[in-house]
Amino acid sequence: MRIARFTTGEDPLYGVITGEVDDLGEPDPDSVVVALAGDPLYVGVKLLEEQHRLADVRLLAPVLPRSKVVAIGKNYAAHAAEMGGEPPAEPLMFLKPNTSVVGPGDPVFYPPQTSDLHFEGELAVVIGRICRDVPADQATDVIHGYTIANDVTARDLQRSDGQWTRAKGFDSFCPLGPWIETDLDPHDFEVGRSIQTHLNGDLKQDGNTRDLIFDIPTLIAHVTSVMTMLPGDVILTGTPEGVGPMQVGDEVEVSIAGLGTLTNKVVQR
Repeated sequence: MRIARFTTGEDPLYGVITGEVDDLGEPDPDSVVVALAGDPLYVGVKLLEEQHRLADVRLLAPVLPRSKVVAIGKNYAAHAAEMGGEPPAEPLMFLKPNTSVVGPGDPVFYPPQTSDLHFEGELAVVIGRICRDVPADQATDVIHGYTIANDVTARDLQRSDGQWTRAKGFDSFCPLGPWIETDLDPHDFEVGRSIQTHLNGDLKQDGNTRDLIFDIPTLIAHVTSVMTMLPGDVILTGTPEGVGPMQVGDEVEVSIAGLGTLTNKVVQR
């Protein structure tokens, strides 16, 4: 099931996207969004009679994290190497504030404090219920679904600050979307799904989720051993190699097989 958050120009709604999808996960042009009675994380999937053509609505960030985005650093060996280090012995966690979240088509703001703004395409896991100390073999019980993320990073601030809060935490530094796919299992990503990032149409990142150092169940177990996760909280699972700079006016597309494409443009803040 593909769950979207959208607007027709009025208050945001949640809906289920119907219709066929291609291999990338992009829906048919004639797909329809069937509105839901509310946020399915809290009221369940209750379909209304209201329907809209997907082409006629504006998609928003499919989830608004209730409290936080937990991101994982250096979770692909090749990316750890390009950053000049070895893969970590255990998942390397950092936080992005929920105010950093924007949706598909929303601008990524280039703040004046940085001169080295990077893209990082990632698979994102959306948590479905309050959870703590979740064993890896029970991880599927707390997963609502999966979406795509761009872990935007001010690389110069990351180096100069010595910790990553400012470099990762600006408003608009966590695009999510275009929707949440609920009918997948962590094993699908262990088998492998392509994850690619294009900058102005040029392929920059070309990875595969089977190369994750720490798989999704391991990440959920590790994160929840530290902090309670709430419905709608998000875990970013790490980025493949090929990260690089973006400039004002650039368009970034992050695609994951079966999940579609997240597109955002960089604008001056």
